[in-house]
Amino acid sequence: MTVTYSSKVANATFFGFHRLLLKWKGSIYKLLYREFIVFATLYTAISVLYRFFLTGSQKRFFEKLSIYCDKYAEQIPVTFVLGFYVTLVVNRWWNQFVNLPWPDRLMFLISSCVQGRDEYGRLLRRTLMRYVNLTSLLIFRSVSTAVYKRFPTIDHVV
Repeated sequence: MTVTYSSKVANATFFGFHRLLLKWKGSIYKLLYREFIVFATLYTAISVLYRFFLTGSQKRFFEKLSIYCDKYAEQIPVTFVLGFYVTLVVNRWWNQFVNLPWPDRLMFLISSCVQGRDEYGRLLRRTLMRYVNLTSLLIFRSVSTAVYKRFPTIDHVV
């Protein structure tokens, strides 16, 4: 489940914004701390091994091995992979934005298709738009926690 800090970001002061970085629930730190600890432990172990336990010839062999690995690591262009990843994320976000149900588009369609300037036509268009707004609200309630907090029960929807 997504943890939102939108209200805290909106009310944060200039010097108080660093407190948001230290939030644990739903943070990037909570997601990555295990991998960071494993990386730091392995890096420290290899560094200590290289500096204190290897002889001169073993150090040269280790340096040659690291240069060899670095040469083949350059064959994968990191900027290309990162650009591909960013493009993928932005396309997913844009598809979600495009697929949002906009009631105004449907309102234009209803107002052009439901004829009549009398009271019945006006009430029919209004009722159809109320149903459209209700379906949008029910969809947004199931997706967004902010909308769900605003309309927690059916009585709030009514």
